[in-house]
Amino acid sequence: MKAITLLGSTGSIGTQTLDIVAQYPDQFQIVGLAAGRNVEMLAAQIRQFQPSIAAICVEDKLSELKDAIADLDPQPILLAGEAGVVEVARYGNAETVVTGIVGCAGLLPTIAAIEAGKNIALANKETLIAGAPVVLPLIEKYNVKLLPADSEHSAIFQCLQGVPNGGLRRILLTASGGAFRDLPVEKLVDVQVADALKHPNWSMGKKITIDSATLMNKGLEVIEAHYLFALDYDRIEIVIHPQSIIHSLIELQDTSVLAQLGWADMRLPLLYALSYPERIYTNWKQLDLVKAGDLTFRAPDHKKYPCMQLAYAAGKAGGSMPAVLNAANEQAVALFLEEKIRFLDIPRCIERVCDRHVSDHRTNPSLEDIVNADYWARQEVINACEELDNSKIYSQLK
Repeated sequence: MKAITLLGSTGSIGTQTLDIVAQYPDQFQIVGLAAGRNVEMLAAQIRQFQPSIAAICVEDKLSELKDAIADLDPQPILLAGEAGVVEVARYGNAETVVTGIVGCAGLLPTIAAIEAGKNIALANKETLIAGAPVVLPLIEKYNVKLLPADSEHSAIFQCLQGVPNGGLRRILLTASGGAFRDLPVEKLVDVQVADALKHPNWSMGKKITIDSATLMNKGLEVIEAHYLFALDYDRIEIVIHPQSIIHSLIELQDTSVLAQLGWADMRLPLLYALSYPERIYTNWKQLDLVKAGDLTFRAPDHKKYPCMQLAYAAGKAGGSMPAVLNAANEQAVALFLEEKIRFLDIPRCIERVCDRHVSDHRTNPSLEDIVNADYWARQEVINACEELDNSKIYSQLK
């Protein structure tokens, strides 16, 4: 029985993790739960999984949560606010903490969990993209495992099992290509929000769907892969794979290539992160290569996907620059979703903000530096957007 704490329990990662725990009650036990503001869902999760401790990030919701489970016996410890989430992260005998909190809000709880000696099932990208200069030394200091819980990095991690040190030559990250993979680049000037949200393969949240359309999701994954697998950026490549059956590949020193395949199902990487190094039998849909059909690949178009190169540049700069890139992208995508900027303005805004950060770049940032860089970048995106030649649209920002 492996004890698990789950941060971000009411989000997509959280609910899928709890689906796994419910399916394998003899394998996993929930020790702690933390959520943002969804009292009704968190209360239902507390009733079902009976954690020892739970927290809701929005402090004003604590009394409502207490009322919602007032009849429950025994009562868990109930906390609120960011400090409450941190306490959940470090609490008790949990062996693994699943970090499903979105944004830099997930950094402090993740650090608290590491300092408490807990393994991290990594589903919060800011942990490495923004926080790697702080987080990685702590991983080494406290001798805990950092287990990728997203499909691409999990695929790489799975393929690396049994590969000797120094055996890895190259990483190939596969990308669906997003909503505009078959649209000529010259047509992008006219695309609307509704167009960008039409992912050809599956339904996801709005932000990640836009990141898929710009290919920034892969650029960010390149930075994560660099930190997770200690590989130079020049040896991490992106390839468009429209069928999304191969979740990523590795090339070994002798040119052998290993790949992890499967139907798109986030539960698979989550289960492996929870059960590692074991493999648990599931009754989930098995891959049928005949039904999958042709598997095709092509190089990404750099003119169509400028965000990809921005990510490589930020990653190579290192220090505080990836935090700025990530925050600027989140803010620019939010403005696009609000129809305040155009699709092609997303990379333009990000590039301006990254350029302006050069003078204040921190090579070895502290946690405070990272948080400040994140905040600054979000504000600076608005300034950058207002300067673009699009006054009718940007007047809405004032």
